[in-house]
Amino acid sequence: MNFNPYSFLNKSILFIVLGLFFSCASKKDIVYYQNIDAINTSQNIASYEVKIQPDDLLMIIVSAEDPEIAIPFNLSTISTQNSSNLQLATGQQTIQSYLVDRSGNIEFPVLGKLQVGGLSRTEVLQLLKDKVGVYIKNPIINLRITNFKISLQGEVNVPGTYSVASERVTLIEALSMAKDLTIYGKRHNILIIREMNGVKSYNRVDITKADFINSPFYYLAQNDVVYVQPNNVKVNASAVGPNTSVIISAVSLLITISVLLFK
Repeated sequence: MNFNPYSFLNKSILFIVLGLFFSCASKKDIVYYQNIDAINTSQNIASYEVKIQPDDLLMIIVSAEDPEIAIPFNLSTISTQNSSNLQLATGQQTIQSYLVDRSGNIEFPVLGKLQVGGLSRTEVLQLLKDKVGVYIKNPIINLRITNFKISLQGEVNVPGTYSVASERVTLIEALSMAKDLTIYGKRHNILIIREMNGVKSYNRVDITKADFINSPFYYLAQNDVVYVQPNNVKVNASAVGPNTSVIISAVSLLITISVLLFK
């Protein structure tokens, strides 16, 4: 049987290149919720509420049976112009928001400074009802965080910052907003950066195991940052990519020298 050094060279290069770009991925690294049938869903999830934080913008509206009585407890509205054609410009009324300061306080009409930082939405509503109730019988109070947002980075298909209207979003919903993870994302090591009361925490979540549904990070808080780390295939590809031609040339040279020496 004749030995063809050039055929051997071509096949060797092919196997080397394939080895650089492909590696085996097991089911346990890709599939979500693998043990979901074996866990018990926590009852605390249903009652989850975000906590008010510094820099939150709160829209608070106080209503009463007599609208005139509630006026002093509401911020005034401002008019804005929305139109590209000045001749057709129309005015729009926008309700002003309360900015939670670094100490967790807001300045509320009539009531003055109120400490709301660290309280849940329900707790703030109760606080306002108690204080406004001194002046208005059975006040109706609506509260909403208007700048609730989360950021997704790394190995997701559409990274970016997303506004959330509901004030209640799960990690899975957030990843769905970003069109899910890429195939290169580490599903068992997702980083969630969270700031509470001025202190940042760094937390890891494994979405291949359904246990995370009962964790404090199943629901995201406002301003959370979700980072999906690339797996080894992506890391190796990024390192090899710019130098692929050099590596192939070097390997080719070594194989050629070997063929000539042992011919």
